[in-house]
Amino acid sequence: MGGRDGAGVMSRAVAIVGSGPSGCYLAQALLKATPDLRLDLVDRLPVPYGLVRYGVAADHQGTKGVIRQFERLFERQGAGFVGNVAVGEDVSLDDLREAYDAVVLAAGLSADQALGIPGEELEGVYRAGRLTRALYEHPDAEPLPGLGRRVVIMGNGNVAIDLLRLLAKTPDELAGSDLGPGPSAWLAASGIEEIEIVGRSPAAAAKFDAVMIRELAKLAGVAIRVVDAGASDDPEGAKTIAALEAIDGHGSGSRRITFRFGLTPVELAGADGRVGEIRFVDGSGDVTSLPCSAFITAIGFDDEGVLPRDALLGSAADREAGVLAPGLYATGWFRRGPQGTIPDNRADAQLLAARILADLETGAAPAAKPGRDAFPEWAGAVGYQGWKRIDAAEIAAAPENRCRVKINSRDAMLALAFQEEECPR
Repeated sequence: MGGRDGAGVMSRAVAIVGSGPSGCYLAQALLKATPDLRLDLVDRLPVPYGLVRYGVAADHQGTKGVIRQFERLFERQGAGFVGNVAVGEDVSLDDLREAYDAVVLAAGLSADQALGIPGEELEGVYRAGRLTRALYEHPDAEPLPGLGRRVVIMGNGNVAIDLLRLLAKTPDELAGSDLGPGPSAWLAASGIEEIEIVGRSPAAAAKFDAVMIRELAKLAGVAIRVVDAGASDDPEGAKTIAALEAIDGHGSGSRRITFRFGLTPVELAGADGRVGEIRFVDGSGDVTSLPCSAFITAIGFDDEGVLPRDALLGSAADREAGVLAPGLYATGWFRRGPQGTIPDNRADAQLLAARILADLETGAAPAAKPGRDAFPEWAGAVGYQGWKRIDAAEIAAAPENRCRVKINSRDAMLALAFQEEECPR
C-alpha cells in the first residue's frame, strides 16, 4: 500500500481497532479520500469482519454479502489486516496511539445487558449473545445448552427475531446457510414445542424490522399467534403492526409461536435452582406468568471492559462527534451503543472519516508516525493472506446444503493461517 507521497514524505498512519462493519466502512471512506494512508485494521480474532461473521444470522447470507465489498479494502485499496492481536492485552492503547497518527476504536460491544431482576442466576436463563456466539461458532463460545420444550424470549429487536426464526426452522429450511454441523444437530434435536416472544413496549414501538416479521410466514412447521398487537397512527408503528397481523394465525405446525407485548419482567422463579416460570406486570399492574424450561434475554449489548469504554467516551458532545482525545476516535456501536443496523455504520464512517482527515491535515505533528513498523512482533500476526487460507478451507469443506463450514477453533484457524509463509500485503 502507499507509504510515501510524491515528495518522499511518509504518509500518515491510521489504526482501526476492530475489523467489523463499522471499522471496514471507515477504512473504505478514509482510503477513498486519501489512498496513500498507511491503514491497518487490528482485530483480536484471526479472522476479519466481526459482526458480519459472528452476529448476522447464519440463514441471512444476503446480509453477509457485504463482505465482498469489504474484501476490496485489502485486495485493491491497500489496507492491512493485523489479526490475532488484542488491543488492551497484546498491545496497549497508549502504545498504539504513540505509533499511529490516528487510532479509531471500532471494537463494538460483546457483552449482553442484564435484566436486573430476581432469579436471573437460575439455570436455564441465557443471554442472547451466549447463544448466538455458539450458534455462529465463535471460537470463544460456550457449549450450546439444552433449552427444553417451552422457551420464552425476552426482547423485540432483530436479534430476538433471529433466535426465534432459527429455533423454529426445520432442518430443510436451513439449506444454503453457514450453520455448522454441531449447531444444526443441536437445533434438529431441540424438542422445542412452544416459543413465546415478549416485549416490554407496545407492538408499535417494537425495534424489529417489519421485513423480519414477514419472513416468519415462510416457516413450515409452526403455528403463529399474536396477542394484543393494538393499533398505531405512526407510519412506522402501523407498518410493524400490519406485519404482525399478517402472520397472526399462520400455519398449523406442531411448534407454537406466540407474540406478546406491553409486559415488563419482574421475577424468574423455579425449583432446584432451575427456571420454571417468568412473571410479568402489564401497564395496569396485573401479573402474567408464563411457564418456561428456558428463558432467553435479547435486550441489547454492553461493554466487557477490555477497553475502558465509559472513561474513554467522555462527554456527550465528544461521543456524538466520535472524538475522544487528540488522535483518538470511536465509531459504530463502541461510540453510540447497541443501536442501528450494519448500513447505518456507513453514514457514521463518512462523517468521522472527514473529521479524521481534517485533523490530520491541520495536526501539529511535524512528521508522520511509524505505524506498524513500531511493532516488529506483528510479523507473527495473521495477515489478510492468512485469513484467505482459512476462508478457502471453510468454503471447500461445505456440504451440498451449506455455503461454508466455519472453523471454530482458534488453534485450527492459526494453523491454517500460517500454513505457508505470509504473503506481502
